[in-house]
Amino acid sequence: MQILRCPAQLQLLEEALRKSLPTTLPVLGTVMTVARGNPASHEVLVDSWPHFGIVLTRLRPEEHRDPRDYYTNQLAVFYRDKGALQALLGGTEAVTGARAFQIMGMQDGLDEAVREVASARGLKVETIQHRALISPEPPQPRFSMPPSSMPRCRIPPGLRLAPVSPSHVPLLNATWALGGNARSQAFLLGLVRTLPSACLLGPRGRPVCWSLLDGQGCLRHGYTVPAWRGHGLTGVVVAAIGRELHARGFPVYGAVRPHNTASLRALQAIGFLPQPGTFYMILGTPK
Repeated sequence: MQILRCPAQLQLLEEALRKSLPTTLPVLGTVMTVARGNPASHEVLVDSWPHFGIVLTRLRPEEHRDPRDYYTNQLAVFYRDKGALQALLGGTEAVTGARAFQIMGMQDGLDEAVREVASARGLKVETIQHRALISPEPPQPRFSMPPSSMPRCRIPPGLRLAPVSPSHVPLLNATWALGGNARSQAFLLGLVRTLPSACLLGPRGRPVCWSLLDGQGCLRHGYTVPAWRGHGLTGVVVAAIGRELHARGFPVYGAVRPHNTASLRALQAIGFLPQPGTFYMILGTPK
């Protein structure tokens, strides 16, 4: 596999990946994040250049510190044919028996292929399916107001829009379905420190609603505390990040569990459109 480091190469790859949206969403988002400062310390690999059969994004090897940390060891894959995928998985660039991982992709067959290889190498595998949604325009909360005045005018009294602070991470970790441990807290802290985020703070400075951006350029980790649900707050925080992403040329997208109907409705209410296919998140951990 060849690592792409040249800005011109990354730009050409970005243009090629855009032609295959939405299937390329997690890979495209990572490539764009790498090309714009690389705050998540990822790298981009292809099997050949400029004509490629597969693209892999992954954490840079020198950043691996904990072999059981699948939160940080994130990979994303897009392939033009299954032969290229099998060739990748047959090596050690993506899956080894000694390291936990999290692989993301939106192609049918990825789950089965990764599961087969990982299981054969002694890893425990779990697949979490999401529904991807894209906002074709800068997202707007459901109240119709100009973007410049919307958050200030429509936020309920006593709430304030702000970035998520590192001091808020324990709360985020406690409410995250995959969180609640030291590894997940360290991962969330890294996102908060390096990537865009938004939250609404209550009178005592405690977040009541929030959303983060991950290294794949995906709006994730959204949550509203029960007492504040039903007020359209998700639209405010997502729109705040989404407009920034749109201005920088990123696809504005999120990934939501299919059964999370409240979040699906909240995103569609501000202009997000459900995409075909499944957004796979495949977790592998050493037994």
